[in-house]
This record gives sequence, structure tokens and C-alpha cells, in this order.
Amino acid sequence: MRWSLRRLTGSGAVAARAAAVLAALLCLAALAGGCGGDRRQVKLIYAGSLIVPFEKAAVAFEKTHPGVDVTTESHGSIQVLRHITELGDRMDLAVTADEQLIPPLLYDREDPATGEPWADWCCAFATNRVVLAVSPKSPLAGELTSQTWYRRLTEPDVRFGLADPRFDAAGYRALMVLQLAEREYGDPYLLEDMLMGRFTTPITVERRGETDVIQVPEILETSSGSSIVLRGASIQLVALLESGDLDCAFEYESVARQHGLEYVRLPAAIDLGDETLRDTYSTVRVKMDFRRFASVRPEFTGDVIRYALTIPANAPDPELARQFVAFLLGPDGRRILEADHQPLLAPPELDDATAAPEEVRRACAGSR
Repeated sequence: MRWSLRRLTGSGAVAARAAAVLAALLCLAALAGGCGGDRRQVKLIYAGSLIVPFEKAAVAFEKTHPGVDVTTESHGSIQVLRHITELGDRMDLAVTADEQLIPPLLYDREDPATGEPWADWCCAFATNRVVLAVSPKSPLAGELTSQTWYRRLTEPDVRFGLADPRFDAAGYRALMVLQLAEREYGDPYLLEDMLMGRFTTPITVERRGETDVIQVPEILETSSGSSIVLRGASIQLVALLESGDLDCAFEYESVARQHGLEYVRLPAAIDLGDETLRDTYSTVRVKMDFRRFASVRPEFTGDVIRYALTIPANAPDPELARQFVAFLLGPDGRRILEADHQPLLAPPELDDATAAPEEVRRACAGSR
């Protein structure tokens, strides 16, 4: 952009020239698009386990889209959707670590401002598995195996972390893993032994036909002196593992690998990562008495881990959101995710192709 200053003479000329220079500099600092122009912004909110690859994807998208800023925010998966439906945050893209959350929390609820659902389509694009991440500073490092880990976690001196199941999919999935482990290892009281006395109000299990229902109390607080550390999102446990304040924690494998943590690979029958074992996973459910958030449904069924995204109906810039989704699901975005050990679905799967935007449909078809 070119700027010219007309020569001024007479009284006030110096002040006028200084003001003109200042105005020109302010316009140049605002945006390359021109004086008074605003940069476009795409606002992402996503599950905490995606922080590492999504921060890189945001930078890469900005480089290929001059004049665009990408803002990012991460939480536990339940909190991600609650920010949209209950806290009034207008976001361009919402991404959760559990595709099951989107229909009941977005499709089945209406935006009071419009009377329309918050969303009517989602795209499952990635998967994962649960592992037991181990602190490099723990005496357990190098000791635990896929056949011994559960015995050590029942011992009171072992400090292990859980994401809060009321806020994060990783939390209720960790409980599912523990319940499935009872059958895998032939230990019918494994979950109870591991959690007994460690919460002020106990987590209990009830058998209903062929299904084990894990009941999470409304008030979930660790007991005094408990060796369990509870956090609102699983990603918040990583720093405690790195510092040695925790011995181990249930994490997604991608997160453990991104942070260079040692981890125990769990049997496929319990790690929620094998598509062929969905029927096995579905024999466990987590039911919550938590009623604080209207958008949180009370029950979750075990299933293979599948991440999903959608563009909320009230997205501030839906066009830019569609472009970001196309980038993320395209070759460049997939390379970023794969480089950070995030397993991907090939191709991504739309639950309703007729409702999804054309750019998203094309991106899914091009990922085969």
C-alpha cells in the first residue's frame, strides 16, 4: 500500500504532518488488507488431547490463508460442547474426543436465540486408544507390564491420575477400561479394589443383564490422603507425570507419545481402540448423577474411540470454518495429525452427508 503526504505550510504544519504520519503507521499496523480493514478470525474449541497437532495445524492454516488468525481453546470433551450451548461462546469449529457426545448435546438441543439445533451433522475423523502413561521419575518406570499394572495400582502408595468423568471423555473411558479389565484378568473386584476409600462418595458398579453400569456420584471428591489425583481434563495430568508428582495416569496413546512418556499398552479387549471389539466395549456403561450442567446427558456406553468435529449453527464465520475443516481433513492437515501420532480414520465418516457442507463432503471423499 502506498501512502503520500501533502506538503503543509503555515501554522500547525508540523503537528499536522506528525498526525498524518501516525495515522499512516496505525493503518499499516492494523492489517495488510488496508487501512481500517479487519483480519478474519476462525475460532476453534477442541478436546485437550488434540492440543499439540491442532496448534501446528492452526499455524499452517494461517500461513496458507493471509489475513486470517486462528484462535484455539481446549477443554475436556464435555466442556467443549458446554461452552457452546451453556456458556454462550460462539465458536467456528467444535471437536470432541467422543462422537457420541455431539448428537445428544447439539442435535437434540436448540439455540434459544434461533429455536434451531446447535448442529445437524458431524464428521468422525480420528481414533485412539487408552494407555497407562508412566512418569519417567516414578519407581514404576520400566516395571509395569500389560499383565501386572492393575495389581500395582491397587497399592496405596501408587499415585495415579484420572480425568474427571463429569467433564472429560477420557475420565469416563478410564472407568470403562478398569471395568473391562475385571473380565480380562479374571479379577471381579478390580475396579472396586482400585477405587475403594479413595473418594468421599464411592463409585459403584451394578450388573444389569450383560452390562456393567458404573455409577459416578454427583459429588466426586478424593478422600483425604487419597493417592488418586482428579483433574478436569486428562491433558492436565501430563505436567504432573513429567514432574514426578504422579506415578501414572490413564491417557490417550497419542498424548503419551507426543510428550515422550513411557506407557503400558493395554490389551485390545480393554483399550477401546479396536474397531472389531465394539460389542465387547458396549457391555460397560458409565452413568452419572451429575446434574449441574443441563447439557450433560447422564449415561455413556463403551465404544471404540472416535473423535468428531462439527461447525455450530451459530459459527461467527462458517465459510472460514468450512475452509479449516477442508484443510484439516485434506493432505496437509492429515500429515500434521499423523506426524503427532494421532490415528486417523480413512476416510473420515459423516453421519449425515446431506446436511454437511459441500467442502466437508469433498474433503472426506478426497481422504480415501
